[in-house]
Amino acid sequence: MEVVAAAVGALVTTTSQLLCSCVSSKTNTTFNLHSNLDAVVAEMKSLTDRIEEVKRETEAAEKEGKEIRAQVVTWLKDVETLQPRVNAIQGQMVNNKRPSRCFLNCRKRYRASREVEETLKEIKRLLLVAASFDSGVVYLTPVPRAVECIPGPSIQGQTTASKKLVEIRKALDDGFKRIGIWGLGGVGKTTLVTNLNNQLREASTQPFGIVIWATVSKNLVINNVQKQIAKRLNLVEEMDGDVQRMAIRLYERLEKEEKFLLILDDVWEEIDLDTLGVPVPEVHKGCKIILTSRLKEVCRTMTTDLDIKVEVLNDVEAWQLFCQKAGDVAHREEIKPLAEAIVKECCRLPLAIITVGAAMRKKTKVELWRHALKELQRSVPSIGRIEAKVYKPLKLSYDSLQGNNIKSCFLYCCLFPEDFEIKINNLVQYWRAEGLIDVGQNWANMDEGISLIENLKDSCLLEEDPDGEFVKMHDVVRDVAIWISSSSKDGCKSLVRSGIGLREISAEEFSNSSSLDRVSFNYNNITRLPDCMIQCSKASTLLLQDNYTLDIVPEKFLQEFEALKVLDLSRTSIRSLPHSLLQLRDLRVLLLSYCHNLEELPSLGTLTKLRELDLGSTCIANLPRGIENLKSLSVLESGFRFRLKGEEDGQATFEELKSSFNRLHYLHIPLNGIPWDKAEDLSWINRISDLELHFPQPQGRSWLLSIKNKRCSFEDLNLSSSQEWIGWFWGNSSSLALIKCTGLDEMLEDFIESDASFAGLKSLYIENCPTSLGQRGGCAARCDLLPNLEKFRLYGMEKLNSISELAGHLGLRLNSLKSIEVSSCHQMKYLLSCGDFIQTLPNLEEIKVHNCVNFEKLFNNESGQNLNSISELAGHLGLRLNSLKSIEVYRCPQMKYLLSCGDFIQTLPNLEEIKVHNCVNFEKLFNNESGRNISPDPMVPKLRILQLGLLPKFKTLCRYKETWPCLEQVDVSECEGLRRLPLTNQNAGTIKEIKGESEWWDALVWDDQTKSSLLPFFHPR
Repeated sequence: MEVVAAAVGALVTTTSQLLCSCVSSKTNTTFNLHSNLDAVVAEMKSLTDRIEEVKRETEAAEKEGKEIRAQVVTWLKDVETLQPRVNAIQGQMVNNKRPSRCFLNCRKRYRASREVEETLKEIKRLLLVAASFDSGVVYLTPVPRAVECIPGPSIQGQTTASKKLVEIRKALDDGFKRIGIWGLGGVGKTTLVTNLNNQLREASTQPFGIVIWATVSKNLVINNVQKQIAKRLNLVEEMDGDVQRMAIRLYERLEKEEKFLLILDDVWEEIDLDTLGVPVPEVHKGCKIILTSRLKEVCRTMTTDLDIKVEVLNDVEAWQLFCQKAGDVAHREEIKPLAEAIVKECCRLPLAIITVGAAMRKKTKVELWRHALKELQRSVPSIGRIEAKVYKPLKLSYDSLQGNNIKSCFLYCCLFPEDFEIKINNLVQYWRAEGLIDVGQNWANMDEGISLIENLKDSCLLEEDPDGEFVKMHDVVRDVAIWISSSSKDGCKSLVRSGIGLREISAEEFSNSSSLDRVSFNYNNITRLPDCMIQCSKASTLLLQDNYTLDIVPEKFLQEFEALKVLDLSRTSIRSLPHSLLQLRDLRVLLLSYCHNLEELPSLGTLTKLRELDLGSTCIANLPRGIENLKSLSVLESGFRFRLKGEEDGQATFEELKSSFNRLHYLHIPLNGIPWDKAEDLSWINRISDLELHFPQPQGRSWLLSIKNKRCSFEDLNLSSSQEWIGWFWGNSSSLALIKCTGLDEMLEDFIESDASFAGLKSLYIENCPTSLGQRGGCAARCDLLPNLEKFRLYGMEKLNSISELAGHLGLRLNSLKSIEVSSCHQMKYLLSCGDFIQTLPNLEEIKVHNCVNFEKLFNNESGQNLNSISELAGHLGLRLNSLKSIEVYRCPQMKYLLSCGDFIQTLPNLEEIKVHNCVNFEKLFNNESGRNISPDPMVPKLRILQLGLLPKFKTLCRYKETWPCLEQVDVSECEGLRRLPLTNQNAGTIKEIKGESEWWDALVWDDQTKSSLLPFFHPR
């Protein structure tokens, strides 16, 4: 009985405790109703603000085509679910003020209290989740969108094309794996699939994980197609592999896509999908392929499941499209009949209608419309029915070109391969040589060439790339240009064999060559040219560039090209040039850049009309013989240092060369062997925008002068006798580099004593220049010598103790200085010291100190006054460093800290980056030398980036419990002594990334739960 009684007693006690606990919980919930309601209102206000922020960020990211993080999407859905509950509670509070004891009975009151309590917990949870969004609402790594928008004309209003689009969409939905879109060139196949792509982008339910677009072109290059697919998949690192390697990588990536659509545009021949690296639809059930081609045979060989032919527009659509391009002028009573007849002559081909319509836009004279129609009706090509239907209307746009030589300039563009991006600078270069544009006195003038290109783009005959550096020809327009160039009627008959994979040129290629004006065999794999005379006496252009395997130009080959003005052999393997080159007396441009095997040239003395000579990146060691006779030379390019010998060596002397440079505007050719006393008369340099010259010095030394983009540099020079010339030259330079200058001290004194104005100089770089400034007295300083200096760089200055020595010697105030960079100055112990010459550094933004083995501190007191800290030094100097944004220190083993803090430097208000690496004695970032109390505010309130590495003695970042409110990136390696970061829950929300060893991260000391909130942002090394 006693046992039973004990058991019953225990049971009653346990039950009582559980009951009391339950009652107590409910009681607390009920009595906390008022406080919980207040908390719901307060927390909901914070959540509402965060909702608006996240929605704004999300909308902006979606407009940029960025992928939203799944966590953010889920959070927004949870917020939507929560909102009605909060609204109900807030509504109850508005209607009933607060629930009173009279208003609700106990049970109802408990239920209401429980609802409020649960709602409050959910609000807090959502706020906590939102805190992690400070790293961004989009994926940190780029994730390709399912469908990218492809700009192009809309088919809206075009019934025929719209029906085809519906047919293609239905075929995709019906399970067809391979769909072929074929039809006439210019009929709108590309436009159709462009609209399909963009329609898929707008679909509410996306049928594909990704849609990939690749343009193939007539001359298939598998590697180029692979690169387009890799770029779309963000496989940037794989874009430079060989075909097989890229195919493997693409296949592995596409296998992971559950469903994808590959659009291959402009296919001319069968493509092996295995070689390309695309899983075939029969194996990958989610793969579908759409290809466009002019040839139905291509669809057959690609084993398409369904072929859809794209027809020309109907009459109504053709007229609407023409009016859209030609404008309201087509509706004029006197013009409309002619316009309708022209549209009919365009054979309802969209490309033709667009091109002709653009050519006739805003032309109000009936005579012009009548003439256009007559030309369309009369110009009947004799190369087949398809070409006749395409070329005849497109030629009208060519016929309508107005302006000197613009037609010939247009036809020049067909000399390059199909779908080739033609660099605008090169195109204008060729036009100049042929005399198609007027350059006036300045051979390098681009203005008229750019104007012509804009006219051709406005006429829809050229297309511009997004960067504006290249132009392209639509493949059909190029075909038309070649067709026009194939006849001699227009005086510019051309032989075009570019980019078609030729390995050899036979003499038969030049049948009827006597009437040729231009010949192009560029971008092939030619190994051999005909070793016979080619009758091309009229040809003005010969393009053979980018035939990497071509190593010999036979002597006979050039003999009959007597009218040649342009010869381009760039990027070939030729070792020399034949003497028949010297017979090309009309040659204007000779391009030999990147002929890495080219070691010598014959004498160029007979090429007296040569204006442009490019020898960049060749192995030519000597300046070509006879160059002194090239009185018209305007552009001379070389990437190597020639040796200019004396008369006894058969080489041109400087005196002979001076007269040859009268018309130079671009000179990039170091000249060795020119005596210094002959270099004083250099007034011809004034008009040269790019210059490099190499001169000797006494005792067998030499120096190099170069100017490039307003940057001037002197190497190993002694200018004590040339102050006047230096002063004249300086006005064109914003940057000066003094490299291995044995006479640096004398030169600096020359600068000070001269009357030259150096106000334009913004950058000064001194490298490996012996100086004894530290052991010598000062000189008469000029405080206005470099009034606008912004960047000061020193490298390898072994005997320099500080920048102060140089600045004090010159009298520099450094008021405009923005950047100081010091590297490999092993005697230097500090950057600047206190002195009368330094007032402030109000604009200093960047400090870099690299590899200075004795460097101890950034600033030092050498004034002799009782200044014990950087703070007192700052007070003496007026130093504030308010503009400083970045400090970077590498390999300075004697350095113990960056800066001292005290009364004057209490903060670095705009410092954003600190980087310290490989400083074995470095102990802390900031040191309070004065012992005084400093501001409780953080030393670096705007610091965003902190990088620390290989600092074995480093222990202290900042004061205990100090936080840095803007810190975003922390990168720590081999800093075992660092145990605290200036992070708490208050500022952890700004962090985007923390890198370091896992052992270091585990050993960090935290005061709260900060570590757990930062864990998602930690990336172990």
